[in-house]
Amino acid sequence: MSEQQSLPLFTEKYIRGTLKHEIFYNEENWYGIVRIQIEEATEPIKEADVIVVGHFPRPHPDEIYTFYGTWKTHPKYGDQYDAHRYERETPKTKSGVEKYLASGLFSGIGKKLAKRIVDALGVDALTIIANDPDQLSTIPGISPQRARAIYESVLEHQQLERTMVFLYEFGIGVHLALRIYQTYKDQTMTVLTETPYRLIEDIQGIGFKRADEIARTTGIAPSSPERLKAATLYVLQEASYGEGHVYYMYFALLEDTIHLLRDIGGHDFDMDDFDAGLEELVQGSKIIWEDERVYLPSLYFAEVGFAKRLRYFADRGVLAEYPASEFYQAIGQVEDELAITYAQQQRDAVEMAMTEGLMLLTGGPGTGKTTVIKGICHVFAQLNGISLDVESYDPMENPFPILLVAPTGRAAKRMSETTGLPAMTIHRLLGFKGDGFEHDNQNPVRGKLIIVDEMSMVDIWLINQLFRALPDDIHVVMVGDPDQLPSVGPGNVLHDMVESRLLPMVQLTEIYRQAQESSIIQLAHAIREGVVPADLLSKQQDRRFFTSSPQDVVQAVKQICSGAVLKGYTAKDIQVLAPVYKGVAGVNQLNIELQELFNPKSDQKREVTFGETIFRSGDKVLQLVNNADEQVFNGDIGEVVAIFHPKENEENEELLVVSFDGREVQYKRSQYHQLTLAYCCSVHKSQGSEFPIVILPFVKNYYRMLRRKLAYTGVTRSKSFLLMCGDPDAFRIAVESNDEGVRYTYLQKRLRQPD
Repeated sequence: MSEQQSLPLFTEKYIRGTLKHEIFYNEENWYGIVRIQIEEATEPIKEADVIVVGHFPRPHPDEIYTFYGTWKTHPKYGDQYDAHRYERETPKTKSGVEKYLASGLFSGIGKKLAKRIVDALGVDALTIIANDPDQLSTIPGISPQRARAIYESVLEHQQLERTMVFLYEFGIGVHLALRIYQTYKDQTMTVLTETPYRLIEDIQGIGFKRADEIARTTGIAPSSPERLKAATLYVLQEASYGEGHVYYMYFALLEDTIHLLRDIGGHDFDMDDFDAGLEELVQGSKIIWEDERVYLPSLYFAEVGFAKRLRYFADRGVLAEYPASEFYQAIGQVEDELAITYAQQQRDAVEMAMTEGLMLLTGGPGTGKTTVIKGICHVFAQLNGISLDVESYDPMENPFPILLVAPTGRAAKRMSETTGLPAMTIHRLLGFKGDGFEHDNQNPVRGKLIIVDEMSMVDIWLINQLFRALPDDIHVVMVGDPDQLPSVGPGNVLHDMVESRLLPMVQLTEIYRQAQESSIIQLAHAIREGVVPADLLSKQQDRRFFTSSPQDVVQAVKQICSGAVLKGYTAKDIQVLAPVYKGVAGVNQLNIELQELFNPKSDQKREVTFGETIFRSGDKVLQLVNNADEQVFNGDIGEVVAIFHPKENEENEELLVVSFDGREVQYKRSQYHQLTLAYCCSVHKSQGSEFPIVILPFVKNYYRMLRRKLAYTGVTRSKSFLLMCGDPDAFRIAVESNDEGVRYTYLQKRLRQPD
């Protein structure tokens, strides 16, 4: 919305005035409560000043604001003016312009420089700067470079404000609006008014309905082909990244797209319109249409590329051969060193890893996958004359040749702890840089053996990136449990590889003695078989089920946590898992309740508010996105160790400092969206991790998520104690429900039927 210099039209009620006093202001969402000195209004006002509430940029003295809205009466604070929108006039006095320039809104302008600028350019300084920035260079002490920086700062503020005001009309908050502005910069308003459907592709968090509302407001016709194409692309994106499909069937895409548009209304498209739009999307390289399958290009090339690369590794067959005596001598020596005895199934797995260039190792909890991984590393080293003294290697000239990787930082850490060897995330191995990877087919990683753990979590895009970057002669071992939840991202990679029967595979089935003593592992295997054990409600040495009603389940979780704390456990030891985010027993509400239990408000603890979340010193937090610069990744859990106010640091910004296993990462306020509280997290987010104590609520409110794989994955996160609560019947529904839903992937057929 452009700034207005003239008086507003009298057809809309308004009040007009200047800031007298700020009562409250939230920089994050622009919500303010301010007292305005009235200069003009469309209806008589008895008082000289009034309280105005609403969303607007922080007012500054000497600025004149016109607020459009309605009066309301607050039960406690009395009459208030509820502003629906606003217009701002720049100051009209030299003093006002000086204060405005020195207000902190504009980079590099302090009080002294503001005075010099106004002395030289006069009361119209802002207009002159915006229209003729070279005038700044005529002022003594302002270099052309500094003049340019001031001009860009003034222009950016004006454009950003216009963007914020425009988007607020559509319910788009400050953080999302900032992301939109940072994406398009000075082209933001052009995109919003001329090509608003671009938002769906470019901005995470903008769906079709919101983009369509903007488009309709800016005059794009409901019958526009661009509208149909945008809806089609949106449905395909939702199918891929919301439901995990690598492709979507043509008729399903047609039906969902037409249904979406009919729900919104405005124009009834038919199949011919849809096909024409689909062809245009193909021509524009927005989609790939293969037979009845419709793909996003990135997923199509990932699936085709991975299938081709996987067949290459499989077709190598036996990569190395060793005399039987040499292998048995090596494995015997490793057994002596590690003080273990491998069962025949485990020996077979180790031997296959030595000879085959590619293999799958699968198995549930207690079947010894980690023992086999460690054995593979040690026997491979024995047979190939490799030292396991990592310190003896030069990372640049002669890197350690055994690569251990997992999808998440916590899974990699666990892998390192169980093997005694370095492990890392797949992203870190590939040199993730935010917009790409350092390693690819032109610059492969260096190694002789790679073991990829937690394969059930790896989606089709990431596994393709990994295989592109592997050298042709490397031994590849992929390890996972196909009974766990599939990846959050598109694809069902582990399942498809197992079902293709293309790869050499060892499936560990025997549960070993120590594991047999764990009732948690026994429960996990019962769940896998779809059986509710008769002793579910009986107290076991390492697990319990506390029955409670749905309305009391949150209190039950808190009581269980309190009991654990009294026994000396901390928030780091205890992980509450829930399958959904919303609702009274969802992740979001449980985090609020558990924060007050584990880390209550205190005068000794600093805290900041971000949206509906309070971050407090000592809080357990979860990283939500991959941050290549700081090498922290989605799923990493840390602790808030410090909060700094703007005046306490060189950046002059509010900072949150989080420690991830001793490695401290700073977050500016604009980065807070990367974090969330982690006292409770989703079962999906917990994959690849183990916790001493896991607390799992089961209520029928979760009915859509009560599935066997979800229950199995949650239970198997527990290392020592499993404490369940809620409705036993909800647990039964989950265990007996093996309807995991279909994920559309073509990987199996591509593996079986090479081009």
